Amino acid sequence: MGIPKVISRTGSRAGWAFAAVLLLACSLPGRLAAAPRAERHELRHEIDKVEAQWRQALLQGDAKAMSGLLADDYIGITNDGTLLSKDDTLADLSSGALHFDSIQLSDRKIRFYGATALVTSRADVMGKTPDGPVSGSFRYTRVYVRDAAGVWHIVSFEASRIRAGAE
Repeated sequence: MGIPKVISRTGSRAGWAFAAVLLLACSLPGRLAAAPRAERHELRHEIDKVEAQWRQALLQGDAKAMSGLLADDYIGITNDGTLLSKDDTLADLSSGALHFDSIQLSDRKIRFYGATALVTSRADVMGKTPDGPVSGSFRYTRVYVRDAAGVWHIVSFEASRIRAGAE
């Protein structure tokens, strides 16, 4: 194999580290593809369930439920480019400054990369944010990471407004 020869020639820790990173990077995406179909289906079901919990937490203004879904280092990017931390999001939800009357989701796609899930979807929403009323159609990307206990947490979110006539 090529990697051991490269490592033995370099004889350095950097060579070993490079090989470890290379092997990890090559094995993670393939892990899900090699997983039995039932296991892939179950992982998609888990993400669908967490997406539903996220939607319900927003619709109900449930900061406690949202807190359990968001990673401590969560970063959200709103459609106007505003950065929101977990604390920002929870404060807005608790105060009622962030509230949604309706969230209709469609066109969801879920992809897995090792212990990371990437969700893209369309959301048709009506509600309010700290900046005022919001309604319309948006595309969003949400990134989940599965922790050692097998729990999925949202680490990143970004939304973009769909312009009229763009579809």
